[in-house]
Amino acid sequence: MSQLQVTFPDGSSRAYEAGTTGYDIARSLSPRLAKEAIAVKVDGVMADLHAPVNGSSSVQILTFGDPEGREVFWHSSSHIMAQAVQEVFPGVKLAIGPPIAEGWYYDFDVQKPFSPEDLIRIEEKMAEIVKEDATFKCEVMSRKDAIEHYRKLGASYKVELLEDIADDEVSFYYHSRFEDLCRGPHIPRTGIIKAIKLTATSGAYWRGDENRTMLQRIYGVSYPKKAMLEDYLRRMEEAKKRDHRVLGKQLELFTISKDVGPGLILWLPKGARVRNEIENFWREEHFKSGYELVVSPHIALRELWHQSGHTDFYAEDMYGPIEVDGRQYQLKPMNCPFHIAMYKSRLWSYRDLPLRWAELGTVYRYEQGDVLHGLMRVRGFTQDDAHHFVAKENMEQELVWLLDFCIHILSSFGFSDYDIFLSTMPEKAIGEVEDWRRAENGLRKALEKAGLKYDVDEGGGAFYGPKIDIKIKDALGRSWQCSTIQFDFSLPERFDVYYIDSDGQQKRPYMIHRALLGSIERFFGVLIEHYAGNFPLWLAPVQVKVLPITDNHIEYADTVVDRLKQKNIRAVVDNRSEKIGAKIRDAELSKVPYMFIVGAKEKDAGTISIRKHGEGDQGATTVEEAIERLLDETAGKGLEGK
Repeated sequence: MSQLQVTFPDGSSRAYEAGTTGYDIARSLSPRLAKEAIAVKVDGVMADLHAPVNGSSSVQILTFGDPEGREVFWHSSSHIMAQAVQEVFPGVKLAIGPPIAEGWYYDFDVQKPFSPEDLIRIEEKMAEIVKEDATFKCEVMSRKDAIEHYRKLGASYKVELLEDIADDEVSFYYHSRFEDLCRGPHIPRTGIIKAIKLTATSGAYWRGDENRTMLQRIYGVSYPKKAMLEDYLRRMEEAKKRDHRVLGKQLELFTISKDVGPGLILWLPKGARVRNEIENFWREEHFKSGYELVVSPHIALRELWHQSGHTDFYAEDMYGPIEVDGRQYQLKPMNCPFHIAMYKSRLWSYRDLPLRWAELGTVYRYEQGDVLHGLMRVRGFTQDDAHHFVAKENMEQELVWLLDFCIHILSSFGFSDYDIFLSTMPEKAIGEVEDWRRAENGLRKALEKAGLKYDVDEGGGAFYGPKIDIKIKDALGRSWQCSTIQFDFSLPERFDVYYIDSDGQQKRPYMIHRALLGSIERFFGVLIEHYAGNFPLWLAPVQVKVLPITDNHIEYADTVVDRLKQKNIRAVVDNRSEKIGAKIRDAELSKVPYMFIVGAKEKDAGTISIRKHGEGDQGATTVEEAIERLLDETAGKGLEGK
């Protein structure tokens, strides 16, 4: 029998007989790996664990510890849940059931929404199916036969999906008494799943279209170990306490009004104060690092969006058009065309490059009503946008600098753990292959010089350029997309952007889109949840609350606040006629970092008694020493004494 050579991710290789399966390979490496194996990746393509490997290939055995392995595990779990729903609610129609960041969901067409009691029944049925230890099997059918098959079953959603597929053949997966149209792959057996929890239900329009049927969505999670589910439930309980929507209301940071409209944020004074500190720090660091800040309008002639291509590729996400003086304008979904128009306002030399232009630009994008979520998914938001215009020969140097600047900004807000992805040239792309490779290599070298670990998303770049995505990890280990460094070979061509090189010839610059925080709204939501509302001193909307013990001490408390404000420390007096215990409790609930307690003793000595949020009494000190302590704590973070 012929042999094949298998190369593993660590660079090692082994010979196997042709037709050996991923499971056989896993078993040859380690009994434990064979037990934990979920699927296999052959030359970058996911496959079922028991699928044969027919030629010399690079092979990776996937377990639950791998992101792709978890996707397979959760996708298989969604099939098991769909079977359970069908058996508990005969006649239900199935829509789709993909894996998500943590877990899965499946959409169903049912007569009434699912109740908590329904979820318990579905979970119990899922446990029965798991106990069967049924094997997942794949079968291929012609698309034509598949459509006819589902028409006979009355499965209208599956028929619609099939009609949109271009392939002549499609695959089905079977387990137990269940089948579903699916590309796969799937776990080998249902029994691999050891813990399941259905977490929530919601309404969801079919294909996200508000004019289509409202389906019922069930969310769930599953794990190969019960301890993993217990850990997940603990994290979810903590996440509830940190929910930015709850804390935003409790701490009076922001609100959303039905009279204004969904997805539009109203920043209350305390939230606006935090936003101001974020933006002030952002501006100062940009100026210090050689950026120039620009400002663009909220609307532009529709012709601008035609030229940029937004009306071709982004029309469904744009608001407008608006007719003014017989001409059509559009609310901006992005800032890029404005920055290009600014670039074209004069002639540039190679000596002027690189240009670094940044803007806190508010943009408007349509989001379906059922996906709006506090600060995280909104319809109007402020991007911390920037565009770099760079000569080709300086591109790598600029990327190294830019990545370093990006990490500096994120770390200043307390983030030090990241998931980083490099997305490369897709099958359909514009621009020269040579430019793509140069840009990709520049991004790689920048990441390597910064000492940052990253994963490569082969073919995952946009059609107009490769990119780096940086996802910050919060205190609960959750990843949040924030920073993007994106090449663009399209807009410079569309707008005929150039500079004059040293030889006097016109040259096309590289254009790099860059966002660091992503959007101020979303980043603020992440900060709230990361810190559980306990902002670091430099960001806290109120840094000190001065608490007079009785009304007789209010005047002295006012003088303390005045001295703090002279040093740019945000301080207020709690002058209510309440007992000091109640004032302390309210300050703690408001998550004010410091309380300065003043009574007769402090007034006579010219001192204050310090109490720190969450830590308690810190002792007595002079006002000057207290101010020095606060300034030291906020050094380099937006607060400086004068």
